[in-house]
Amino acid sequence: QEEKRAHRLRLSACVTKHLNLHLHLDFDRHVIRGRVALTVEALEDRFSTLTLDSSDLSVVSVTANGQPARFSLGPKHSFKGTPLEITLPFDLSRGQHVIVEVTYETSPSATALQWLTPEQTAGKKHPYLFSQCQAHHCRSMIPCQDTPSIKHTYYAQVSVPKDLVAVMSAVRDGQEVDPQDSGRIIYRFRQTVPMPSYLIAIVAGALESREIGPRTRVWSEKEFVDKAAFEFSETEAMLKTAEELAGPYVWGQYDVLVLPPSFPYGGMENPCLTFATPTVLVIAHEISHSWTGNLVTNKTWEHFWLNEGHTVYLERMIGRCLESEQFRQFKAIGGWKDLQDSVNTFGANNPLTNLVPSLQDVSPDDAFSSVPYEKGFALLYYLEEQLGGPEVFMGFVKSYIQRFAYSSVTTEEWKNYLFAYFKDKVDILNKVDWNAWMFTPGMPPIRYHDGLLSDFMFRLKAPSSVPVQAKDQDLNSFKRSDVKTLSSHQVIEFLSLLLQEDPLPLTHVKKMQEIYDLNAYMNAEIRFRWLRLCVRSRWEEAVPLALKMATDQGRMKFTRPLFREVFNFEKFRDEALRVFLAHRAGMHPVTSGLVSKDLKVDVSNAASQ
Repeated sequence: QEEKRAHRLRLSACVTKHLNLHLHLDFDRHVIRGRVALTVEALEDRFSTLTLDSSDLSVVSVTANGQPARFSLGPKHSFKGTPLEITLPFDLSRGQHVIVEVTYETSPSATALQWLTPEQTAGKKHPYLFSQCQAHHCRSMIPCQDTPSIKHTYYAQVSVPKDLVAVMSAVRDGQEVDPQDSGRIIYRFRQTVPMPSYLIAIVAGALESREIGPRTRVWSEKEFVDKAAFEFSETEAMLKTAEELAGPYVWGQYDVLVLPPSFPYGGMENPCLTFATPTVLVIAHEISHSWTGNLVTNKTWEHFWLNEGHTVYLERMIGRCLESEQFRQFKAIGGWKDLQDSVNTFGANNPLTNLVPSLQDVSPDDAFSSVPYEKGFALLYYLEEQLGGPEVFMGFVKSYIQRFAYSSVTTEEWKNYLFAYFKDKVDILNKVDWNAWMFTPGMPPIRYHDGLLSDFMFRLKAPSSVPVQAKDQDLNSFKRSDVKTLSSHQVIEFLSLLLQEDPLPLTHVKKMQEIYDLNAYMNAEIRFRWLRLCVRSRWEEAVPLALKMATDQGRMKFTRPLFREVFNFEKFRDEALRVFLAHRAGMHPVTSGLVSKDLKVDVSNAASQ
């Protein structure tokens, strides 16, 4: 408690207003040599010491307004890193600014960064670097106040070898030959909208871009750029729809960067430059984050559902506008299944399945799951039904966004605003079991009413009932047309339904392959569910396919469950471990850390080998 209070005091003593970054990317040593100037405002009188977050950084020097400042590194915490304590050579009074400049170098094992060798890229000629700072990894790339409760602008210049291009989560602001080294180019960036540190992002590689809309370019290696331009062609229509729903888009540019397959998440909503993996088909989620998450931000990671639940709600609202209400319902059913899946994985009594968990001594990486997304959405959808339907509730969401824009909020502030906005419906709000929704583990306290099981579901019920109930002699009743007429969204739901049942007999799974040829589907969401189904039914031929998918790409949503399924197939447990250990060096540090926990690999022991 003492330590916690001290940390709160340190946070409340000052706030960062702006960062000015000079980054030199060293692809030979896998480090960034950096200089960051932080404009810091004192929030109290006689202010003379500040603490920045850092992790595995080697700090060379610190100055304050150009004068040398004393600094020391505190004790190392298992996932919070090492506090950088700085003593200013003078006192500030409340409201005064100081420019603190830190010269430093990152570690080759910085958790925010993945350095890819040329062989790990599509083009095979040039190396590649990308960052992923959410939730608390920015401190391994830049010493900063690494908390979502503080927002600041940033400017940056980045020096890279001249064959590479650098892009950041900011507006591009020109380039020039590096005056220190004519073999390098400096790219400049500016982000004039205040944002939290976890949204600072950088990529460097042999990148090309194509314009696909008035405020959108797609960036990727040239091998993927035309495909990406085609896949994300609906971006502008989605942006316009989102603006109608949530208010003006304030970030200027909305570019999309398609990353190499080892990126650990499906997408990351970095401002001005959404990161997407090749397996992401719908960009609506990341677009929605431009309002919920980036403009209105969770104050701490306990309140992550405010970012994600509202973003899923807005994403599905975009789907409703561009497709239909039926499509939105259909997506909601899929989300409910993902939530059941997460609750089953964590266990129904695990406090990490609370909508608002306590993250005391828990790393946000370990807590990451579909709970904040889908339990958050379920609460908002339930409130929508109680309070008068989609138009009425979307009115609240828009008002909430405009009220808290450019700031960070807690669940309490959100709830108080909800009660104020619906002041004539407080009787309805008082009937909600808030404690069960927010602070109780497991599935939410209500089941969706049957309206949600729209005709989509009945069309799905037909094929899904076939393999589950079929007796061996009925296997002839499987028909190619069962699946042929379904959209990919429906095939995904069909397979999700089967994953919720007990494992199918192997004969049924083989029959499904024979009739439906599911191995031929390249859509990642379909293939992922199909391979899990096969491994669960103990189809040995599926094991190498499952392990291949787990290692060909690195999206944790796919990689972790695929490894877990094979690991749970007793006969192939050692094979799962062998494949993981063989690929671990090339995996993203967060992914390999979590997979080693899943497979119960002793990390400390393994790392030393």
